[in-house]
Amino acid sequence: MEKDLRIKSKVFDDAKRAPNRAMLRAVGVTDEDFKKPMIGVASTWSEVTPCNIHIDDLARSAKEGARKAGGVPLIFNTITVSDGISMGTSGMRYSLPSRDVIADSIETVVGAENLDGLVAIGGCDKNIPGCLIAIGQAEVPSVFVYGGTIAPGFHKGDKLDIVSVFEGVGKHNNGDINDEQLHGIECHACPGAGSCGGMYTANTMASAAEALGMSLPGSSSNPAESNLKTEDCNLAGEAVYKLLEKGIYPKDIMTKEAFENAITVVMALGGSTNAVLHLLAIADSIDVDLTIDDFNRIQKKVPHLADLKPSGKYVMQDLHNVGGVPAVMKLLFEAGYLHGDCLTVTGKTIAENLADAPSLQEGQDIILPFDNPKRKDGPLVILKGNLAPSGAVAKVSGVKVKRHTGPARVYDTEDEATNAVINNEINEGDVLVIRNVGPKGGPGMPEMLSISAILVGKGLGEKVALLTDGRFSGGTHGLVVGHIAPEAQVGGPIALLQEGDEVTIDSDLQEITMDVKDSELEKRRQNWTAPPLYSKGVLGKYAHNVSCSSKGAVTDYFN
Repeated sequence: MEKDLRIKSKVFDDAKRAPNRAMLRAVGVTDEDFKKPMIGVASTWSEVTPCNIHIDDLARSAKEGARKAGGVPLIFNTITVSDGISMGTSGMRYSLPSRDVIADSIETVVGAENLDGLVAIGGCDKNIPGCLIAIGQAEVPSVFVYGGTIAPGFHKGDKLDIVSVFEGVGKHNNGDINDEQLHGIECHACPGAGSCGGMYTANTMASAAEALGMSLPGSSSNPAESNLKTEDCNLAGEAVYKLLEKGIYPKDIMTKEAFENAITVVMALGGSTNAVLHLLAIADSIDVDLTIDDFNRIQKKVPHLADLKPSGKYVMQDLHNVGGVPAVMKLLFEAGYLHGDCLTVTGKTIAENLADAPSLQEGQDIILPFDNPKRKDGPLVILKGNLAPSGAVAKVSGVKVKRHTGPARVYDTEDEATNAVINNEINEGDVLVIRNVGPKGGPGMPEMLSISAILVGKGLGEKVALLTDGRFSGGTHGLVVGHIAPEAQVGGPIALLQEGDEVTIDSDLQEITMDVKDSELEKRRQNWTAPPLYSKGVLGKYAHNVSCSSKGAVTDYFN
């Protein structure tokens, strides 16, 4: 006799719930099905971005796996937006809020439909943390599946990705390439389905999800357009049923030690600055006490090993070809960097999973040895000082400059700052500041990939420091500091910074300071008035509810 796993509820179990059952009969649920667990498959399929164009088929594979295991799978959808398409435009303000819209919408369906388990499939940057936040909030056995990385593009012998195009704009503005060359890069950078190919935000967060234990081994590095990715989804459908059988919940998996594993893997791989923001938010959803100080604690002891873009040569598909994230985790575990006793969605521990994982392919040069790392400590550094009392995030991988002091060039919009760069008004040694673009001030904490890529394309990537209370893309590299907190909108010190003030960024000392006396700052504060807070639509809701970036920019922060 088949075991009844479904959590008993008032929704389906007695005569007065006949209307509730009638609704599901219309979508194909039978008498036998009402004895089985209802498993939701949250799909982020969309035609608005290559990251998610294939996820409809993946959701059907997860549905097949869940049904084969003994569940009743039901697909539902949520939104996605493309950072690459919105970048440099006012649309980028919607990117980070979309994370919370995704999380809230998935939680809403799971709760309203009384689903017993969940498979969530995400592709683009905000899908992954959005799905994981929802999993934390929904409190049902769950598995996350990454839609997978895009294949690299090729043009005239060069390997390309979307950042190649952003940097091509800077080269074009500098006169280094012509219209035809830029058009060639544009047309060949994105050859098919999947998320941006380097160790940018999507691949970073997918790797973090696997290290957290919330994805099946290999899910984070299996390419989007592969049979392995289809199998990931099918197996995820089976895995969530097994989690129901064993009574394993997200809170059993996403522990403080699991988050430490995730941060360790992100540091070793040279991941995106956005990992700080998203891991804090995911931890908040599951009531784990994670702070930005935990990132610095782990940063000090974990080396940066991966020669991956944006600060290296290779892309995620190259890493997949030599063993993928499981092989990297095995290397880290054997060297004592990971907590092996953390539970995962396989029902086994990290150590048990890694016992069967492949080792890195011999002769590969994507993951460097411990005795010759790209950097002896992690590349994501939390800076503090009188310019960012609550913290700021710098990615120092590949950056030779350890300390930069220069005059502030202050702009209140990205457009104004971009025009200044394009018009050659920003000089070597300057500290370019873009403020009033934080979580509340943006609103939405937009990314500054467009302007940072233009600086790199113009040869100013390490000659001009770029500071903001907004964010940077995982594809950003150069001398950049984001997440400056408190943000300008709430009167953080960045709001009081004036043109010409001397600013110092010191990655070794982990400090970011301005050479302005406290008494002078207090005078400026007396004359400062907060800009009007945005108050329309989803951005207005976000602006009024979002927390500080140092808390993960969460929208359910009530302390």
